[in-house]
Amino acid sequence: MKKFLVLYMAPAASLEEWMKLDESVRKADEEKMMAEWNTWMAKNSSKLPGPTSGAGKTKRVTKGEVADVKNDVMLVSIIEAESQEIVADAYKDHPHFGIPGGWIDVMPMNDLSGM
Repeated sequence: MKKFLVLYMAPAASLEEWMKLDESVRKADEEKMMAEWNTWMAKNSSKLPGPTSGAGKTKRVTKGEVADVKNDVMLVSIIEAESQEIVADAYKDHPHFGIPGGWIDVMPMNDLSGM
């Protein structure tokens, strides 16, 4: 079984706009997405060896500098499957797409232990 890194992406500007919505509207949207998420997770739980985790605030480290930055990563998962196509297929109907401008990146995790 191969491992894949899944990044749940959404434009930071879209999230900022969403946070400006009336709290009751946001809460209803959150509850709907959470119910859809739980349904998706139940259907695909065999591919998930560990939890999906929220991505916190970013510190970008460059040569000689550390800075607080914003990026578009919301959540991350590690998925086990036979191929990248199988993982991508599983995500075609994911509730994350309820977030305006949201997308999901799926990439193989390459073992570098022999370096």
